[in-house]
Amino acid sequence: EVLPVLPAPQKESAEQEGFADILSQKRQRHFRRGPPHLQIRPPNTVSKDGMQDDAKEREAALGKAQQEENTQRTVISWRGAVIEPEQATELPYKRAEASIKPLVLASKIWKEPAPPNERQKGVIEAFLHAWKGYQKFAWGHDELKPVSKTFSEWFGLGLTLIDALDTMWILGLKQEFKQARKWVSENLDFQKNVDVNLFESTIRILGGLLSTYHLSGDSLFLTKAEDFGKRLMPAFTTPSKIPYSDVNIGTGFAHSPQWTSDSTVAEVTSIQLEFRELSRLTGIKKFQEAVEEVTKHIHSLSGKKDGLVPMFINTNSGLFTHPGVFTLGARADSYYEYLLKQWIQGGKKETQLLEDYVKAIEGIKAHLLRQSQPRKLTFVGELAHGRFSAKMDHLVCFLPGTLALGVHHGLPADHMDLARALMETCYQMNQQMETGLSPEIAHFNMYPRADHKDVEVKPADRHNLLRPETVESLFYLYRVTRDRKYQDWGWEILQSFNKYTRVPSGGYSSINNVQNSHKPEPRDKMESFFVGETLKYLYLLFSDDLELLSLDSCVFNTEAHPLPIWAPA
Repeated sequence: EVLPVLPAPQKESAEQEGFADILSQKRQRHFRRGPPHLQIRPPNTVSKDGMQDDAKEREAALGKAQQEENTQRTVISWRGAVIEPEQATELPYKRAEASIKPLVLASKIWKEPAPPNERQKGVIEAFLHAWKGYQKFAWGHDELKPVSKTFSEWFGLGLTLIDALDTMWILGLKQEFKQARKWVSENLDFQKNVDVNLFESTIRILGGLLSTYHLSGDSLFLTKAEDFGKRLMPAFTTPSKIPYSDVNIGTGFAHSPQWTSDSTVAEVTSIQLEFRELSRLTGIKKFQEAVEEVTKHIHSLSGKKDGLVPMFINTNSGLFTHPGVFTLGARADSYYEYLLKQWIQGGKKETQLLEDYVKAIEGIKAHLLRQSQPRKLTFVGELAHGRFSAKMDHLVCFLPGTLALGVHHGLPADHMDLARALMETCYQMNQQMETGLSPEIAHFNMYPRADHKDVEVKPADRHNLLRPETVESLFYLYRVTRDRKYQDWGWEILQSFNKYTRVPSGGYSSINNVQNSHKPEPRDKMESFFVGETLKYLYLLFSDDLELLSLDSCVFNTEAHPLPIWAPA
């Protein structure tokens, strides 16, 4: 039986009462269409003037930071062990700034947890098994190939290790964290002639370093984050200020993919949490200015459909391309997520973000929602030039969690009704497969047919990449409703991962066929998000302590890296 949604605290109730007023007010805003004042240079040729500009920004921000200092911590205690924040290590290319301390100290998003319960111990065991394979066969490399007992490289930056840093901290794995920190200190060097994807490297590397800084208080991670952030800035040197998709972090050369001059809308609008936080911590404004220019530009752009955005945008013209195609799946998903999360991150002051988010949810309801047969599951389809497709990516399963998060922060209660319905659908996308694991893409039956389930899968779509979206939303739904069935569903999914994706020698592998429990066919790849997101959300889902990384103190980026909600000025 579904438990009732718990009543919101008085503060949230007041917010909800004023919610209609916020949206009904007409606000005439003028956004400067010209470029922001950015000091963008290839990072290996940083000028003396550029260094001085950054130093001036730090100095200007120092007074404000000092006012906040009494609410920040200078030491942290990790399960009884007091750890002093370490001195920043030198940047690979900027020794002059090596001794600069952060303007804002690590935020209080972490508190000592209770000892892990039995289900959490199951997650710890799964993580240690995954980590055993990574340590043995892929240490310092991007991704583990557990079946062939080797590794693959994407950026050559220890992606899995960085993605898992905060997971190890949260799970209390002190020794593993210490070893990984040593690798970051001694081996993580961003002065490399390598192209990185702006979005993927921001959410995984920059986000991972920032969250680990906040959890641990260790300035090594902030120093590395600032170094990396500066190397990403050339991506914004486009005529439209819509960033290129790729940037060489060694040479500073940024570019679009070879086959197009477009960037993906989700990618250019899902880097804001990280760059905004980097500016707040360092006092260097150009990070925040660059990403907020993108947000303002997208806000004012024509080509939307009741708040829904197309999937592509041109870096030269700054206009949407391939118009008329709308999805909540790949290439658009996290645009909607980051509207809400930026509003929360900034202390619920940026009402433009809230308005765009709420309008988009209404657009989803109007154009993309349908029900399946025979169980009448509510699902989110896709729209192409007015034609509806009953196709739903597993990626869309982020949405029930995002909706629940919004309700927790005072948004309308009917968002919670939709969150519950979509959560049931995402669970069934797992449950109706032989392995108990969701396919990458599902198609829904919209008409009654004998011997047909709600969810059908095409041969090309039946793989599972160990993705986190279902368990991510289970975490939010449990936090907001306290209905233990969501914990039970997550436990079932963890058991399925253990049964069908676990590799005996260490690690977990994505599989080719979720419909064949006898031959799931391992694909020989453990994505970094399995240890960065999937297992982290499962651990938090099973927690008896609802204040462990409280939804009132932190917001998770789209790679599950917690960042602090900014305190009122």
